[in-house]
Amino acid sequence: MLVPLYQAKAEFFRMLGHPVRIRVLELLQGGPMPVRELLAEIEVEPAALSQQLAVLRRSGIVTSHRTGSQVVYELAGGDVAELMRAARRILTELLAGKNELLAELREAEVGAP
Repeated sequence: MLVPLYQAKAEFFRMLGHPVRIRVLELLQGGPMPVRELLAEIEVEPAALSQQLAVLRRSGIVTSHRTGSQVVYELAGGDVAELMRAARRILTELLAGKNELLAELREAEVGAP
């Protein structure tokens, strides 16, 4: 049975719905990183990071390889980095709109009797 595209997209975004996974993807935009560096940047328990990396790896968004005694992760493709940049632009626009609304509310409050 085929999964409708909208359902597959929802599953994809649900998979991204964890702060540690998002942070890993942000960090990997700068290039491949060993697990120990990811741990230093994210400051979570090793087991928690391992669990989230496994989710990303199973989904195909990241790949891993062993270099000596280190496991190194990297983004599977440039589209993920573009998605993260698009999310940042969207959030920036949304927050800018909220700041403008907040400024208007404050101005109205100052002018209110």
